[in-house]
Amino acid sequence: MSENALISIIDDDPPARDGIRELVEALGYRTVAFNSAEHFLGSSVVAETMCVITDVQMPGLNGLELQEALRSQERHIPVILITAYANEKQRTRAMNGGAVGFLSKPFNEEALISCLTAAIKLRSITMV
Repeated sequence: MSENALISIIDDDPPARDGIRELVEALGYRTVAFNSAEHFLGSSVVAETMCVITDVQMPGLNGLELQEALRSQERHIPVILITAYANEKQRTRAMNGGAVGFLSKPFNEEALISCLTAAIKLRSITMV
């Protein structure tokens, strides 16, 4: 499954985005990276995306707003949110909105891998 799964990575910080992309590709997943939520939503890969990994703080649509936009469009794509400025209000909003994970930068790679594994399983179930 992993070699076919497309993971969309959204972060306005190029080094962070590239680091996440490299980790996810090393796990055998296909990736596509975007510098904004708007670029992702306007892309042709939304429908085939198995999981979104997104930063919370970004110009324009932030990660929490992206999660809500996907839900309002009835796109059942698991979301993992990552932030350098975590707070309980954001974590609660993310998890109540159905996020698979809410990680604080710098995050443990194993935590991201665990969230990603859960997201792929969840997406596989919702696609049936």
